[in-house]
Amino acid sequence: MRRAAVLGAGSWGTTFAKVLADAGCDVALHARRPELVQAISDDGENRDYLPGIRLPSAVRATADAAEALADADVVVLAVPSQSLRENLTTWAPLLPTDATLLSLMKGIELGTTKRMSQVICEVTGAGPDRVAALSGPNLAREIAEEQPAATVIACTDADRAAALQVACHTRYFRPYTNADLVGCELGGAVKNVIALACGIAEGLGFGDNTRASLITRGLAETARLGIALGAELTTFAGLAGLGDLVATCSSPLSRNRTFGEKLGRGMSVQEVQESTRQTAEGVKSCRSVLDLARAHGVDVPITEAVVRVCHEDEAPARMVKEIMSREAKPE
Repeated sequence: MRRAAVLGAGSWGTTFAKVLADAGCDVALHARRPELVQAISDDGENRDYLPGIRLPSAVRATADAAEALADADVVVLAVPSQSLRENLTTWAPLLPTDATLLSLMKGIELGTTKRMSQVICEVTGAGPDRVAALSGPNLAREIAEEQPAATVIACTDADRAAALQVACHTRYFRPYTNADLVGCELGGAVKNVIALACGIAEGLGFGDNTRASLITRGLAETARLGIALGAELTTFAGLAGLGDLVATCSSPLSRNRTFGEKLGRGMSVQEVQESTRQTAEGVKSCRSVLDLARAHGVDVPITEAVVRVCHEDEAPARMVKEIMSREAKPE
């Protein structure tokens, strides 16, 4: 894989374009706004999302999706999860035949409760073996600064996963492969919801014990749902499970944790949304995660509590009280 198209020029899409270029790929970075394309081309950096980070010369910005996708070996999808279907419907006729389709998105589609790989297959007609997902403790800013990090590339086709592994392996970014696409995608989606809960607790003034308890029980919640959907239990003990969960729940760089913290301090969902240009995937995905869990008879109390705060106007303090007053049971 020598030519890559990255569709989505937010912080993670731009960062991954840099990773691919540093690994030796020629990268076309697609952005919707022509003014952002021009700024990236003129300045050599994406000042809207990654100010101060110089992009390699092998990263070329364009607002033309057809130009970005021409002859691409790998197409990287890095748009907000709830906008994937709409965007991909437009892009699908332009996709090169047999190009690998790599999802960086961590969400569950509202209404359908489909994982991102399922949406990709449905819209494009691509077989499941062509679709992969990348997930792990991957805070964009730290990776853009070339701080050491690891990740997981999940794909049912081992050869395709191995080719992707080579395409994005750098001195600071170490990818592992995994055949459990379901588990890796689910871990990435649910951890955003648990991070919202951790942020809310932080905003309410609670400390490390509370956060550790939420992370641990959140992992149990994620694993229960994963097993019900056919995932491998060991996936949740790895980078795409516990690793991603710890990073997202603990770091001030995490959009979802930061969003939750502002809720805990008394801001409304609308006020927090208006104060940031970044997408906190868990705010919308918490509802689809809950729908998915209910459809499979899985108990997800933290997710239920986050839904009540984000979509039913429940006070954050009441959320904590309700979680703590649940019936006692064995771990």
